[in-house]
Amino acid sequence: MTFVTILGFIAAGLTTSSFIPQAVKTIRTNDTKSISLFMYLLFSTGTMLWLLFGIFSGNMPIIVANAITLVFAIIILIYKIRHQLAHRL
Repeated sequence: MTFVTILGFIAAGLTTSSFIPQAVKTIRTNDTKSISLFMYLLFSTGTMLWLLFGIFSGNMPIIVANAITLVFAIIILIYKIRHQLAHRL
């Protein structure tokens, strides 16, 4: 494994792990009032595109980081959408 790949995995680990506290908090409290739906829609779409980029370019740090981050972002997004729908009914 090259230095650049190791550097990529370290960066991926740090940025990906930054979503864990928000996902855990959202799941535990079911509170999404302060979360922007538009931001998470844009972010999830961008993360999905980065994942596709990583897959097509064969870049493992990008693939791993964005696959994991996309899972956390979608969890938060689902909670946000459910919260907004519940308040409209």
